[in-house]
Amino acid sequence: MKEQKILSERIQELCRARRMSYYLLAYKSGVPITTVMNIVHCTTKNPGIFTIIRLCGALGVSVGEFFDSEEFRSMEENWKEGQQ
Repeated sequence: MKEQKILSERIQELCRARRMSYYLLAYKSGVPITTVMNIVHCTTKNPGIFTIIRLCGALGVSVGEFFDSEEFRSMEENWKEGQQ
């Protein structure tokens, strides 16, 4: 699965769990709604770390918690294997 899709699905999952719309996520994080929607629709290739940090704050999770999923762990393992 592409990295953008994994990121998008994680944001969608956390928004669903918190019953939070993307508009509320944008408002609470201070990230423009267009940026949030571009991340969710996988049109943003590489969102900045500070954007992710702001989204995590609005979602009430740490950056570590955000990336603590099987999909991200698998992506990291695949990346490490490719470096050898």
